[in-house]
Amino acid sequence: MKEKFSKVLTKIQEADGILIGASNGLSISEGYHIFAENTAFLENFGDFREKFGFRSIIQGCFYPFPSVEEEWAFFSRMYNYFLYTDGASPVMKSLYELVKDKNYFVVTSNIDDHFRQSGFPKERLFEIEGNCRNLQCVKGCHNQLYPGDEIMSEMAQKQEYGKVPLDLIPKCPECGGPMQVHIEVDRNFLKGESWQTSYQTYQDFVEKAHGKKLVLLELGVGARNQMIKAPFMNLTNQEENATYITLNKGRELYIPDAIAAISIGIDGNIAEVLQQLVQMK
Repeated sequence: MKEKFSKVLTKIQEADGILIGASNGLSISEGYHIFAENTAFLENFGDFREKFGFRSIIQGCFYPFPSVEEEWAFFSRMYNYFLYTDGASPVMKSLYELVKDKNYFVVTSNIDDHFRQSGFPKERLFEIEGNCRNLQCVKGCHNQLYPGDEIMSEMAQKQEYGKVPLDLIPKCPECGGPMQVHIEVDRNFLKGESWQTSYQTYQDFVEKAHGKKLVLLELGVGARNQMIKAPFMNLTNQEENATYITLNKGRELYIPDAIAAISIGIDGNIAEVLQQLVQMK
């Protein structure tokens, strides 16, 4: 295993560019599991579980709440759960330490905004499905996103009996209509100027990496993920100087035969693997 770790570290150090792909497995390694009915879910969302019957954060994100007061109570509490602490998790600290001096770009489907919280600059980040701290007009009457930290924090603190006071619920500054958290839970998800800019920066990074030593570092991306894993594997197959490195657990660790010779897979706890790589750096 040590030899494999050394090979991963060498590839990262020698790379001209590192494309990082992250999904739920990375969040789970931090202690946040949006698909689980675990102790953390019951402690933070147990009243919603009892009242509405959904069994995970992800189910709550798609739940048709009977009132806006209850909907905002859930989303503001989810915001608080993800971003209550200002500091980065040990997992994210390790990841940042590993790549901070390299030319890198991050593409992620995680909505917790832990990359920016950990020091990764917005310009090097494409959050495919948005994140839980920004707000948008439900109708998409205009392209702007709004920082929701202040109002979301206040709603999380002042809710009672699973409801937010009506006077706290945000309204669109342009049309006066309802707003929502900027995460992809319905067709209203705004792929406006900010989203398009991040997407284009992602494409530009890939284009500039053509022919160079490229590492595709994949963290906790499920075997069936088509948003990140499929493009990463295709890019690895197309680029003659690419190396595909994937960290995951058990059956979620998947490397197709077509790129097996230029791939490294590490089956284990992502937090421990990243920590070990940083210590060896």
